[in-house]
Amino acid sequence: MVIVTNPLQHYGSFRDCLRSPIHKWFTYPAGYSYKLVEAKIKEISLNSDSLIADPFLGTGTTSLAARMMGIPSLGIEAHPFVNWVAKVKLYIQYDLKDIQKRMRYVLREANYLQDNLDIRDLWPELIYKCFTEDNLRKLGALRDVLLSEDQELPSTNFLKLALTATLRIVTTAGAGWPYIAPSKYHARIVNRAAFCEFEKICLAMISDVWSVTSSSLSFASYKIESGDARHFDKYAKPESVDLIVTSPPYMNNYDYADRTRLETYFWGIFHSWSDITKEVRDHLIMAATTQVRVSELGKIRNCPGIAGVDSTVHAELQTIIQSLADMRRIKSGKKTYDSVTAGYFEDMLNVIKGSFIVLKPHGQFVLVLGDSAPYGIHIPTDEFIGRIGVSVGFSSYRLDVIRTRGEKWAHNSQRHKVPLRESIVTLVK
Repeated sequence: MVIVTNPLQHYGSFRDCLRSPIHKWFTYPAGYSYKLVEAKIKEISLNSDSLIADPFLGTGTTSLAARMMGIPSLGIEAHPFVNWVAKVKLYIQYDLKDIQKRMRYVLREANYLQDNLDIRDLWPELIYKCFTEDNLRKLGALRDVLLSEDQELPSTNFLKLALTATLRIVTTAGAGWPYIAPSKYHARIVNRAAFCEFEKICLAMISDVWSVTSSSLSFASYKIESGDARHFDKYAKPESVDLIVTSPPYMNNYDYADRTRLETYFWGIFHSWSDITKEVRDHLIMAATTQVRVSELGKIRNCPGIAGVDSTVHAELQTIIQSLADMRRIKSGKKTYDSVTAGYFEDMLNVIKGSFIVLKPHGQFVLVLGDSAPYGIHIPTDEFIGRIGVSVGFSSYRLDVIRTRGEKWAHNSQRHKVPLRESIVTLVK
């Protein structure tokens, strides 16, 4: 059964997280409002004996909202850097006096270090294109001081996240999400000194922690795993989870692995495109053409998993995939959207199967999803996911349309004119 409504007033939007304490510490270009998590927790009356989970944790929206409502949580995140961000946000109970002391020490040491710091050959070329030399020296000095500290200390990671958030504030490149744009170097020349902005962010984060911890909240336990959402049942016992709230990657050809390239290059976590592919892309569900391996095209395209659970959905998908393959042959970009589409639904099938196993009877699997129209061919992702869920064993699904998408591209003559939407799909076990 499909019910199409407009519940935005209850579930909010991602912008809510940009204004809320701790949630706003790192602006990640994907997600949903913490209000959705709160609403679902209240809707099914979870308590301190319940368990909420998120197989695509991202920077921690689901677990952070649950922790502050006293609900234990489990989060899975495959991207190592994003996983780290979630852990820093979820810690919450920081020693604020110690952090203020360490902040002053780091700023003082970095100020001494900056003039003699040799910044040549420290980073990939992208980093040098994104900052003025003066700010790069300051940022490099802050980084070196923090890397010399104990990396296991909560205060060190707190300050490292503050420095991470400073990067897109002081860059002179085009830094709007989803990608950094070094080709727009000098497009954002502003008088923002790295030391000053770092201190401002630290103090704002300290204020957030104080406002949250000085309240009467009873913080719940949480667990964050570095793992693969396609094997969700490896991280939780069968029928142990009451509610799953998540937002998987949209099949919109955004390279989620590349979205944090500025930050991961700066910290020396990755140094090249191939590093990101090996350590991140290969571990994420299929969502972009950059993830398609030529050797696997044939195997992916036939959707054997979908064929095994729902022949009708499989037939409809194969028609779409063939249309995309036909378009690829006549389009100049030759984008492998056909393989991405097949791989996406094969991967999501495994996510749905694992979620069904770990959910308790009558438990809910709530997904925030967007549809897509590569080459102008519409793919109703939300409907397909709902129908696949029922075929796997869920008793029903509900579809709530929360907003339309794509209006800002309406005047782009190169873009399709297919109306798109964002929906909440609720599968009930």
